[in-house]
Amino acid sequence: MIIRIMGEGQYEVPGGMFDELNVIDNRIVDLVAEENEADYRAELSKLIDMIRSNGKQLDDASIVESNIIVPPEDLSLQEAKEIFTGSGLLEG
Repeated sequence: MIIRIMGEGQYEVPGGMFDELNVIDNRIVDLVAEENEADYRAELSKLIDMIRSNGKQLDDASIVESNIIVPPEDLSLQEAKEIFTGSGLLEG
């Protein structure tokens, strides 16, 4: 699975991580709905760290379609309200 972190690049992440990433994504959706900014930021950082540490960063010269696009860590809570809705970034 190819995941793009906006402003950073693409990572090839094992498909077996989908469920674990989805749990964090769903938690972020709930925290954004509750307007819990501190915990939202912590979970977004956790999601991005997990992608970085378990994924292999692709060369910028590679042109590969991303399966999932994750916003940058500095995404404001207000901006997150437009992205983290419904089932979040990862549907499943």
